[in-house]
Amino acid sequence: MRTNELEVAADNLKDNQKKVSTLRLGLLSLCTFIMLILSPNVTFAHCDQMNGPLVSDAKKAIEQNNVNIVLKWVQAAHETEIKEAFNQMMKVRELSPDAKALSEKYFFETLVRIHRAGEGVAFTGIKPEDTPIDEKVMAADKSIELGNLSPLEGLVAKKDLPELTERFNKVMSLKNFDINNVEAGRAYIEAYVLFFKFAEGETEGHADYGHGSDANVGVTSHTPPIPWILSGLFLITTVLFGALYFNKGKQ
Repeated sequence: MRTNELEVAADNLKDNQKKVSTLRLGLLSLCTFIMLILSPNVTFAHCDQMNGPLVSDAKKAIEQNNVNIVLKWVQAAHETEIKEAFNQMMKVRELSPDAKALSEKYFFETLVRIHRAGEGVAFTGIKPEDTPIDEKVMAADKSIELGNLSPLEGLVAKKDLPELTERFNKVMSLKNFDINNVEAGRAYIEAYVLFFKFAEGETEGHADYGHGSDANVGVTSHTPPIPWILSGLFLITTVLFGALYFNKGKQ
């Protein structure tokens, strides 16, 4: 009799352990799913980093007292907002070291936020300089710096090289624009973004990007669909297995 009681207790313990494991797995998958929902800007792009191209240009604009340097990063409809933020920052930063740091931070965040909105991506703050960057993004940056695509060799499929080369050549042809020619700057940024998106693996075609006067034309999110699909399948599978375990425990 004692042996039977021990066996039943052991079976109950195993069932409880399975239930706990299933519950933990379910919670993990649910947390992953929620994080993806709350983070629509999952991306390896670097335009929202402290050492990214936007903030770098913002620092140049401050040094040279020339807001035109950053206007290329935003749509024409948002020029006034950026100019006002810039002018306010330039006045306030002279008051004290603390005012300088705070006002510049405000300007950086305003610039990146509006730029990200033009991409159709939510702004979640400026990431620190040590934030990991995808190797394709780093290679694309290096390609523009060197003037050739050698850094991207082996990172892009051979079938995509003609399209990549075409986009790269357009970037290079527009690169040396007058910083005070904002429209020329926007044309460069449009080509720049399309080149980076293709290098990262996004193939949205030749649609105009949403930085010029035609706001949000052809804008696509940086968020890849695969994480959503995998997370959804993971969640559904976990729920199904959890239901089976709990039903088995009730029998």
